Formats: sequence, C-alpha cells, structure tokens
Amino acid sequence: MSDITRFGVSIESNLVEAFDALSKKKGFANRSDALRQCMRNALQEEANADPNTNVSGVLTIIYDHHNSDLSKKLTSMQHAVHDVVMSNLHVHLDLHHCLEVMILKGRNHVVQELADKLASTKGILKSNLAIASIDTLAHTCHTHGDDKHCHDGHDHAREHKHIHD
Repeated sequence: MSDITRFGVSIESNLVEAFDALSKKKGFANRSDALRQCMRNALQEEANADPNTNVSGVLTIIYDHHNSDLSKKLTSMQHAVHDVVMSNLHVHLDLHHCLEVMILKGRNHVVQELADKLASTKGILKSNLAIASIDTLAHTCHTHGDDKHCHDGHDHAREHKHIHD
C-alpha cells in the first residue's frame, strides 16, 4: 500500500471556497478526496497525450439510420480493427436516429484513428470519445469505504476482498 503524504499549499481563499463548493456539489467526502481526483485527472490527461500508451475508451456516435449503407460502413470499419472493438451496443433513439456505443481497448493512436475515421464518416451527426490510459490506471491506489488498496500493474479483473459499487 502507498503511504499517505500530508502537504501544505498556498491558494487564494476565493479559489478554495469555490473548489470546496464544487467538491460538495459533486459529492466528495472531503477536500483531500476531491484534490486526489483532480490529480488523477491531470495525470490521465498527460498519459492520454502519448500515442503509444494503452487506453480503454468509450466511443458514442449518433447517426441517421436512413442514410444509405451507413450501418454497413460502420460495421465494416469496426471489423477492420476487431481487436480494438471489445463490445458494441446499438440503440434506436427514434424513427430516424441510432446511437452506437463502442467499448474500445488498444494503443491510443489506433483507438484515436478509429474514432476519427468513424466521426468523419458521412452521415454521423455526433461523435464523442472518452479514453483513459490503462498504463496510468495500473499504478494507482484508491479506497472503497475503509478499504484502501493499490493496483500496482495487475489486471483489475484480479479478485479483491471487496465489492466494487
């Protein structure tokens, strides 16, 4: 387990007040938990800039299914990188629009290329990719209630003595 480090910082009082209000609104138990999450987000953002890092992600696209052959094109593009597309969910939003949610995993540049290719396909109305570096996540510590543990590079599918909510 990782040791806890206490440190002091000098921050303008109005910034701390605004941060505390936002932290409370978001449901953080305390300032330390909120700051910890901000630090993780900053580290993730930096890791996500590396094209060779391993990432997992969720790509959502919305399109008009009446667009000729679009569904076939999307399926073909996903099959071309079948090792990156872990799962796919297709939902009919209304009579004309479909939502596809893809769970992706692979090298950042490959995931980004697929997302860009799908987003730029004629007929796509909206596209959004959210990624997280698996390499960064593998070296993090977090808590579940009173249980604190570190992953230190193991696959998260490894059993723990607690239940994830």
